[in-house]
Amino acid sequence: MFHSQLIGSLGIAVLPRILLIELSATVRHIERNLLIKAGYEVETDLDFRSALVRFRPGSEEGGAFDGVVLGWPDMTIPGAEALYSILERETYASLPVLILAHEAESEITDRVASRPNAAFLLWAQCGRSPDLLAQLLVDASSRKPRQTGTKPIVQPIRVLFVDDSRTVRVKYQRLLTANGYHAATAATVAEGFDKAVASQYDIAIIDYFMPDATGDVLCQRLRDHEATATVTTAIITGTYLDKAIKQSLEAGAVECMFKNESDDLFLTRIDAMSRHIRAHKAIEKERERLGGILRSVGDGVYGVDAEGHISFVNPACRRILGYEPDERLIGRSALALFHYTDAEGNLIDEERSLLQHTYAVGDSMEAQETIFWHKTGRPIAVECTVYPLTIEEKREGSVVAFRDISERKQLEEELRWQASHDALTKLYNRRYFEEQLTQEAERIKRSSETSALLYVDLDRFKYINDTAGHAAGDRLLVEVAQQLTKRLRKSDLLARLGGDEFALILRNVCSKSVHQVADDYRGVLDQYMFIHNGKQYRINGTIGIALIERDTESAGEVLANADIACHIAKGEGRNRTHLFIQENDSKKAMDLDLGWSSRLHSALEQNHLLLHYQPIVPVEHIPSALRSLDGGPIYRQLLSVVPQEAQLNEVLLRLDDPVWGMVFPGAFLPTAERFNMMDKIDYWVIGAALKKLAMLQHAGFTGIFTINLSGQSIANKGMIEDIEELVVNLDIDPRKVIFEITETSAVSNLVSANELIARLSALGCRFALDDFGSGFSSFSHLKNLPVDFIKIDGLFVRGVGQDPSDRAIVHSINDIAHSLGKQTIAEYVENAEILQFLYESGVNYVQGHFLSPPMDISTIKPQAAAKPVQAGDGQ
Repeated sequence: MFHSQLIGSLGIAVLPRILLIELSATVRHIERNLLIKAGYEVETDLDFRSALVRFRPGSEEGGAFDGVVLGWPDMTIPGAEALYSILERETYASLPVLILAHEAESEITDRVASRPNAAFLLWAQCGRSPDLLAQLLVDASSRKPRQTGTKPIVQPIRVLFVDDSRTVRVKYQRLLTANGYHAATAATVAEGFDKAVASQYDIAIIDYFMPDATGDVLCQRLRDHEATATVTTAIITGTYLDKAIKQSLEAGAVECMFKNESDDLFLTRIDAMSRHIRAHKAIEKERERLGGILRSVGDGVYGVDAEGHISFVNPACRRILGYEPDERLIGRSALALFHYTDAEGNLIDEERSLLQHTYAVGDSMEAQETIFWHKTGRPIAVECTVYPLTIEEKREGSVVAFRDISERKQLEEELRWQASHDALTKLYNRRYFEEQLTQEAERIKRSSETSALLYVDLDRFKYINDTAGHAAGDRLLVEVAQQLTKRLRKSDLLARLGGDEFALILRNVCSKSVHQVADDYRGVLDQYMFIHNGKQYRINGTIGIALIERDTESAGEVLANADIACHIAKGEGRNRTHLFIQENDSKKAMDLDLGWSSRLHSALEQNHLLLHYQPIVPVEHIPSALRSLDGGPIYRQLLSVVPQEAQLNEVLLRLDDPVWGMVFPGAFLPTAERFNMMDKIDYWVIGAALKKLAMLQHAGFTGIFTINLSGQSIANKGMIEDIEELVVNLDIDPRKVIFEITETSAVSNLVSANELIARLSALGCRFALDDFGSGFSSFSHLKNLPVDFIKIDGLFVRGVGQDPSDRAIVHSINDIAHSLGKQTIAEYVENAEILQFLYESGVNYVQGHFLSPPMDISTIKPQAAAKPVQAGDGQ
């Protein structure tokens, strides 16, 4: 709410009008969305020449904007130099200008330092741009000539930095100034106190270890002196000492910061203090303007006295809660009117109401989620913040600001649903199924019941998927799910494990009749006829059964036994049902796995493994004519317009088996994992891929390879050293190498994943987080994984054409990734409709059969210069 409070305090009756100038369509889309969501009206220019026309002498367009956000070009662009020169002239000297760039070049910082009311921000921190722009607008307002007798509405945030090291003082003064703060420095406690008394400062940041006294002494002197009592103090130190922190907090410091923290974290702490200061000032010094501000904000705002009786409400509060403009609310109890329940909807009285208690004691409360009730009796999920209202040192009650978060809560609920369900069939997914299977196995250990697991594998899915197409395959899976659901008991659970595999947990069954129950499910599939484009296809299924009994060791054992039973049934002729019996099937299971194990060992020794690749293309390079092209693939047409250096290429593994022919990894990697062979396979893939990349680079290839790493390899420190050695010895450009790790393996090996990323990133390699979104916990872990790319789970992407939930989820993942400075890749792009949606959403890269199927890696060649995209093609 920081930016909206500042905008309201400026007295701007309409939304601040901002001109955004940025050449990149993707970056422009991201920044425009950020500003609009923050309450700005945004107009965009696609190039500097167009913007230049607005600000030339005689044009009145430039004066129509309240601020300019300028994406600094990476190279010399016509009109850029001329535009910035005009913005430096006296005519536009007070116009706020925020420059965004990918690197902090000296030319940019010098320009910002020489121009009043300008600031610089790295693109990686673009999420802070709305607040920083709001700060510039406030500063611009304070610089404008004021009528006699009027006072500045909002003072700029002034920071006093006290440290005995000149180097430290200079560093932090520059950092604060570059981010919109007015910064001054002092070298001793005495000098700092004198400066604070002589001038007005909002924040004092004080080094604890000073030559004339410790920092807590200055904190206490500032707190106790009448002229500096309102200064917010914080201690900064290079050493963690409990005693120092305790003394500083007791002396009035609100923060303890450390010099070895990142600049970004330091600024975040300062921003937090600034927000608190501005909120405090807005309440204490600008009450006379509260009416105008209340009418302009979109959030609901109301005031109450200590007993909780309403003293004022703004129009948004009435609108959200359903009350008419002339309906009497003043003097009535807020508790009785609309917050008479807790967050779960249970009726509460005054003694149990957190809000009522906050009113009574005069506490503040930040971003509390609860339920307010509409006049019609409909619950509304809200996020509310309570500030104590103090005027002339006298408590006058509390001010409550709240916003309707129903849409956000609905999206969170959809994300939770998506985390446990298969997006295509709407059945439970493998993750949820395995959790339930674990619980069932534990339950059975404590009971005398028997349950069973049915592992269902469709026999003819691949044939239908290959001959009738992916859309037909998807519809077949949905219809199979519906057929299986018809026989399901309320106590049973059905899930899609992936591909054409389903599983059922049958709770409390008779072990003697379970084979017949499973055969009945097989019969459902046997009698079902799939019809597509007038053609009929008979569907069969093979079912493996595993009992869950008191002596069952684990859920993993049950799943493995059912999988083995299914493989045995397939080996006996498909369209069969087989119950796993330990005494009879252990030898068959071993033979089955050992067969694949033997093939894999032979493949590694005799070089039967092959590499394929699938292109990953930047969306902004795809012309609009190809985005809307029916059919596909469109890769051949893209070759002439997509520069090779902009294209990523995912390396894929295949097994060229002498008996079975070309085998996809889904058939043999599970066995490789069970036999701990993934390290060997990863070694082979990494070595072969890097050698191929080295050979191509020496021939002029400028593209990028992305290489998958398994969960077992993430924790293998020896592999990190081998990769480092390969990159150096092969003389590979490490910036052209991206390693992909799945979200699941990264989160389950978080420490090892971070070490892997840190080591290879230091070398110059980059990282992508694959299958992102498969778990709701992904969002909490994302900030702890310093990856460069996020690959959005294909289960969400393939459904964006029909499913609003998938569209909302893809939007959210894309926005969150961009706000954290990461680029996004969408896989499973199967048609033009999906591609167009991803383009409009601002996704960076796309991958899928609509662009290109996987191809033999031997077909990659160095590319001649690509034809540039014509103006308008990227729109």
